[in-house]
Amino acid sequence: MRHLRLHLTRLVVAAALAMGATLESGAVAPATAAPDFTLRTMGGPNLRLQEQRGRVVLINFWATWCGPCRQEMPHLNRLYEKYRASGFVLLGVNVDDDKRNAVDVAAKLGLKFPVLLDTDKKVSRLYELSTMPSTVLIDRDGRVRAIHRGYQSGVEDQYDKQIRDLLKE
Repeated sequence: MRHLRLHLTRLVVAAALAMGATLESGAVAPATAAPDFTLRTMGGPNLRLQEQRGRVVLINFWATWCGPCRQEMPHLNRLYEKYRASGFVLLGVNVDDDKRNAVDVAAKLGLKFPVLLDTDKKVSRLYELSTMPSTVLIDRDGRVRAIHRGYQSGVEDQYDKQIRDLLKE
């Protein structure tokens, strides 16, 4: 009986440690690997984050009902146009339930960067979103380098500097 209790205790401790490790490794934070995902683009084909390895990636989570998101979009468009020839990709992940809303707003705003559709919110949960918009900057090796939650006028200057610095690495 004592042997069985000791064995069960070891199993419980091992399970607890494994759960803790899983929880920690799942947290999206600077210096951690960016969780991989595949989403359908507004234009139809799927896009996988891991296929962007070797480029600097900015992922911007947004929704059509989010005023600050709409305010930020023209700035993101300019950054995309400015750096895309230098190994930079910008992915706009829309979290609306109805993809038609994303398509309409993206067209009205003249977005040039790929817009991905996260209608079931799986990627949003994977990235632990609590604020709209949320922006994640990823280096060429696939590691998260910066996380920005919310939008305030002028933050695009910070994005610009961070993108430039990562492109130089």
